[in-house]
Amino acid sequence: MAQSYQKILVTGGAGFIGSAVVRHLINNLNCSVVNVDKLTYAGNLSSLVSVDQNPLYSFEYADINDRSLITVIMDKHQPDAIMHLAAESHVDRSIDGPSDFIQTNIVGTYSLLECARAYWRQLSSSKQDEFRFHHISTDEVFGTLGETDSFTEENAYDPRSPYSASKASSDHLVRAWHETYGLPVVLSNCSNNYGPYHFPEKLIPLMIIKALKGEKLPVYGKGENIRDWLYVDDHANALCKILFEGRKGESYNVGGNAEVSNLDVVRNICKLLDELSPRHGMPKYEEQIDFVADRPGHDYRYAIDSTKIRNELGWKPIETFETGLRRTVEWYLNNSSWWKPILTGEYRGQRLGSAD
Repeated sequence: MAQSYQKILVTGGAGFIGSAVVRHLINNLNCSVVNVDKLTYAGNLSSLVSVDQNPLYSFEYADINDRSLITVIMDKHQPDAIMHLAAESHVDRSIDGPSDFIQTNIVGTYSLLECARAYWRQLSSSKQDEFRFHHISTDEVFGTLGETDSFTEENAYDPRSPYSASKASSDHLVRAWHETYGLPVVLSNCSNNYGPYHFPEKLIPLMIIKALKGEKLPVYGKGENIRDWLYVDDHANALCKILFEGRKGESYNVGGNAEVSNLDVVRNICKLLDELSPRHGMPKYEEQIDFVADRPGHDYRYAIDSTKIRNELGWKPIETFETGLRRTVEWYLNNSSWWKPILTGEYRGQRLGSAD
């Protein structure tokens, strides 16, 4: 039977997926949300302007590695559940500087688990049984696929980058805390997300913005690497279903059923921009595509088998890749006030992860 959580603590709620989860919990499920975020480069409170004045929303500036502060926050707000999304998440950045990924994704998850365990143990027996710690992870922990097959929840872990290795480690810690200490957890592993409010170091927003600025569109290798694309609002819906209805101790794979090569992603973006933001008398956007040296250890293909969450929880994505990409391009065209300030800071669209 589905749980009925009144207050949920979300770590990393100012990030891309985290902010979508916060908006979904408040706007669609009428839940009270405590957003815990340390506001690194990818954390952006302007992604939450639609809910930040809502009485159901509260924000706590904190690092998940600060166990004393996290303990105070949990005691203050008394959450019924925790959704753990705080993480360093960009493969290219993990190649350039793995230390932050180890510290946040592994040590930070350990610290949060210990705080959650101490908090959970002092709850009443009924509250203990209802409590959930939902750890949100990635399909990249499973490594790479060939031309066929898809990742299921039974796949062995085979991470290939510092990022995926750090997320695999955090997954194992969460499972260990469930098996060893009885902490009631659920886990999820998702495919590549895209949509509004996405930090422009990632492929889709980066290509949209570079195209609009008339810059070259760097495609790694031959652009043949394939990803399963998941619209972020569909993912937020899935995560809440897992939290509310998922079975304790289980993991669920969440995919968009939309496998597209990187080159085709960029080409589709260019076609949409030709339609939605035409440049009369100028070359087509596709002429800006520039093939560059591939990323070290670049996994060839990811694909998610979402049978379990579909059969057990009745979830399936609403957006196709075509409808979701159109919505995404339209959002970036209409919300330059959100992304332009980002480009005046440290990140200006430069190449990351070359391992030089």
